[in-house]
Amino acid sequence: MGGCAGSRRRLSHSEEETAPEPRPPLLDRKGVDWKNAVGFWLLGLCNNFSYVVMLSAAHDILSHQRAPGNQSHVDPGPTPIPHNSSSRFDCNPVSTAPPGFCQWGLCCWKLHPGCLFSFNGDQPVCYFFLLTSPGPQDPGGEEEAETAARQPLISSEAPELKPDYSPNLSLQERWTVFKGLLWHIIPLVVVYFAEYFINQGLFELLFFRNTSLSHAQQYRWYQMLYQAGVFASRSSLRCCRIRFTWALALLQCLNLAFLLVDVWFSFLPSIYLVFLIILYEGLLGGAAYVNTFHNIALETSDEHREFAMAAACISDTLGISLSGLLALPLHDFLCHLS
Repeated sequence: MGGCAGSRRRLSHSEEETAPEPRPPLLDRKGVDWKNAVGFWLLGLCNNFSYVVMLSAAHDILSHQRAPGNQSHVDPGPTPIPHNSSSRFDCNPVSTAPPGFCQWGLCCWKLHPGCLFSFNGDQPVCYFFLLTSPGPQDPGGEEEAETAARQPLISSEAPELKPDYSPNLSLQERWTVFKGLLWHIIPLVVVYFAEYFINQGLFELLFFRNTSLSHAQQYRWYQMLYQAGVFASRSSLRCCRIRFTWALALLQCLNLAFLLVDVWFSFLPSIYLVFLIILYEGLLGGAAYVNTFHNIALETSDEHREFAMAAACISDTLGISLSGLLALPLHDFLCHLS
């Protein structure tokens, strides 16, 4: 009996010695997700900062270009001087629409290049020091390491990869996926067309003389309120999700038609009514953008999602370009009206 007991004790002692050591716990996913969320938020801020500043300063930059001898800075409160005395509008010689404004980007380089590049220079910092690589955190076999490396940066669970998963889609598959995306792409193109037609084609023409704000100050307020609406609605996905973005496209087109009629007939009595409409315009634009990509992410399969999200990015560029092509001749036509 004693021998058996001793054998059991030796066996138990041997098992304790050969038992594998417990693996270190996984990193706190909640903390990592917050860190990545902050990193992506800063990347988005840096990515849009210079673009938004140039659009908001378009009227000032154009005024700066026409002011003789002013080569160093833009006057923060220029006196509103009619640029076209033969028109009832206070027009710049060139529209602030995106295609024409791509030049007056070069002008912004002369104004404050350090400010713009400071934000663009922060992008590598955010990418390399804030974002956490989704590499394998719990060492295992090669399959486990590959699965962990493909998990999203912000997620509570790693996605299950299908055996036939392949990131390389054929041309036929890409075309099939793209055709299915048109239900999402077309409304977003329409939204961006309408809102940028308003922003870069009509903002300068929505000029109120019965206010203490100069023309340049009015234009800045328009841009600020639009961006505030976009910021609020792009951050509202957890509170409000919209499945049918066609409704947002229709409402944005109604905004365009209403403001275009006001430019022609000048029937709105107060600039504050325009302020409310422009804030509402920004809310519609931001909601359309964030809900479009959210719906695409939900409705596409794992193997098609990355291509679908990238393909949908043409929506805003196409809408902005089309609006600029039409806003330029419209600006010239209206500014030559007596």
